[in-house]
Amino acid sequence: MKGVASAPGAGTVLNALATHTGSAFAIDVDTTATVDLDSGDTVTGEIDGEPDGDTRLIERCVDLVTERFGDGEGGTVRTESEVPMAAGLKSSSAAANASILATLDALGVDVVDPTGESELDGDGGVDPAADEITSLDACRLGVEAARDVGVTITGAFDDAAASMVGGVVVTDNDTDELLARETRDWEVLVWTPPERAYSADADVDRCGKITEMADLVEELALDGRYGKAMTVNGLAYSAALGFSTDPAIEAMDHAEGVSLSGTGPSVVAVGTGESLAAVREQWAARDGSLLETSTQTTGARIQ
Repeated sequence: MKGVASAPGAGTVLNALATHTGSAFAIDVDTTATVDLDSGDTVTGEIDGEPDGDTRLIERCVDLVTERFGDGEGGTVRTESEVPMAAGLKSSSAAANASILATLDALGVDVVDPTGESELDGDGGVDPAADEITSLDACRLGVEAARDVGVTITGAFDDAAASMVGGVVVTDNDTDELLARETRDWEVLVWTPPERAYSADADVDRCGKITEMADLVEELALDGRYGKAMTVNGLAYSAALGFSTDPAIEAMDHAEGVSLSGTGPSVVAVGTGESLAAVREQWAARDGSLLETSTQTTGARIQ
């Protein structure tokens, strides 16, 4: 009973902290989870390269799947990741999605219809007797796990949905509903400073003061104007969360869009390779690291 799956990280179009409506896009860097199930009742997690890493999320993901589709099996779950942790690039969502899919794979449960809804049982939950689940409902299991262990404030359905189904999504994080999905063929440049920031530590009250700006970003995103939405979001949330807007301003003349990603500290710019070359030159002079990648449109997948 072994399963392997991968899920991409993501960048932010609209942070959901202020209004609980969020938007994100998948990027081509992956987290891979390997799950081995056994007849025990304990799940043990391991994060490659992070011997003291918090494994509660990935363990809870396995528990939720085996509770609903198996017999409460135990076992091990191990993740390996190209997505930097605590950098605003949705490492938790990628790890959760990969762990959920790998466990479904180990149990032989089919994952179908990326943006559809699964068959429900009488209590409104996913029906384990169906022996299949849609990608979005698998994603919702990961969001439930994230809420259970407290690694997210909003539930991060926007981040998780982008990672699971690929492309650019807009979501209602109160109801975990997908409001829109499109694809964009962007090159992506990410600057990450040396410090790290954890989503659960973000100042929610301060973010609530920029609700009107978040409403504007939502309007832009639902109109398909994702680049402009990103830039407005980035300026507003950088101010609210205490990050410098200088990296974004350096990119604004060149990129299609630029934003603080998640609750930071990374700043992500999108555009063409040619347009981002000028951004790269300026950001390379800053302390920290650069990641060059592209958008990802297919989402998470079982290996």
